[in-house]
Amino acid sequence: MYKLNQNETPLFDALMEYVNRETVPFHVPGHKKGIGMDEEFKNFIGENPFKIDVTVFKLVDSLHHPTGAIKKAQELAADAYGSDAAFFSIHGTSGAIQAMIMSVVNEGEKIIIPRNVHKSVTAGIILSGARPIYMQPELDKDLGIAHGITPNTVEETLKANPDAKAVLIINPTYYGVSTDLKTIADIVHSHNIPLIVDEAHGPHLRFNDKLPMSSMEAGADICAQSTHKIIGALTQGSLLQVKSKYVDISRVQQILNLLQTTSPSYILMASLDCARRQIALSGKELLDKSIDLANYARAEINNIPGFYCFGEEILGNPGVYSLDPTKITMTCRDLGITGYDLDMILSNKYHIQLELSDLYNALAVGSLGDTKENIDKLINALKEISKDYMGKSSKKPDFLDIPNIPPLEKLPREAFNSEKESLSLRNSIGRISGEFLLAYPPGIPVLCPGEIITKEIIDYVEELKAVGLYVQGTEDPKVENIKVVK
Repeated sequence: MYKLNQNETPLFDALMEYVNRETVPFHVPGHKKGIGMDEEFKNFIGENPFKIDVTVFKLVDSLHHPTGAIKKAQELAADAYGSDAAFFSIHGTSGAIQAMIMSVVNEGEKIIIPRNVHKSVTAGIILSGARPIYMQPELDKDLGIAHGITPNTVEETLKANPDAKAVLIINPTYYGVSTDLKTIADIVHSHNIPLIVDEAHGPHLRFNDKLPMSSMEAGADICAQSTHKIIGALTQGSLLQVKSKYVDISRVQQILNLLQTTSPSYILMASLDCARRQIALSGKELLDKSIDLANYARAEINNIPGFYCFGEEILGNPGVYSLDPTKITMTCRDLGITGYDLDMILSNKYHIQLELSDLYNALAVGSLGDTKENIDKLINALKEISKDYMGKSSKKPDFLDIPNIPPLEKLPREAFNSEKESLSLRNSIGRISGEFLLAYPPGIPVLCPGEIITKEIIDYVEELKAVGLYVQGTEDPKVENIKVVK
């Protein structure tokens, strides 16, 4: 399966050599192997992380111009994922997504994207100066969430925009739903442009055949993966994969050099090196366990009154081609409470912290770190919550229709950089937005810079705020005012 020896961890080995040499540090960082670090913090963390918190020198290589250990570590990552080139991102998948976009589109050029993109996609569009052409994902009114983009939607949008330079797809969604990515790749390539994929929630897909097809296997040209989300890298550690005749690998490196710090964390990069080894060598067995635990949780939750946890029964619905079972989406509308309410009850009363919540659902993310004991704690908490709330309220959260995509009056980059003034949300209707409006997580904008602010959007945002969902994007932390183009 692999061409290279996936047992190797060249970057981690180089750092261990530095430690074992007992090198005397006259380089940054200034804590010098932890000697100068705050004692309380060091006592909690332990001494070892500080010993590999180093800067760029020959033994440990340079992320911006890799020729040694980092180069070898990235080659191993490419081999593991079946790409032509892999790059470490220590700015998370957000930084990798921005680099992807800037690698394939320039100022004024069109890029076709789903509306339910993460804000990092819009940030990449602002940085590149590109013009977004939006596709509406399939909306599930029963669950109140967006699924994938269908191949037909991609085809129609490309026909309407034959001058588009790239197509971006989210696969899988935050909730674990995948579209028919292979068919979409064939459609996009028939127009001789690249398919780029936000695979933030799919760094594990390649390593178990019970999971949806990975982007590289499906024929995508470039994808960004949150290696810290499901498998064992530290937070901020992500991978960018390239396999394409349409994408210049050297340009990708140059763009990453523009975006990433010249003082990258070797702790983060070493965790990427070791996480790749673990998933390459033991991924199938580890993921079998994760999938079994998640399916156990799903079956148990579906026996609890007031809860519903979707699974294979929604396969074949529009935008639902395959599912990642490790994502556990708990719909609690029949209890008469919102997903946000459930999120807060679990956090405050049971000290169980979920990944995100929306008006109707709360999401528990399964991963390599799950145990049956912890899954049972969640199930038992949900049983108690069911007893506390089932039948107590006849009111269910009303389904809110996601607002229509507003007209784009200015390029996002132009609006973001324009002179702006602050108005109350209500008084901003009809003006051009200079900011984002989005619920976070999952970070999907309902309004982007350059778009006309509509009454429909303001009504929707106020309803989200009224039920306690976390709306952000504006400079005003209370989201009572928004900056508009002056």
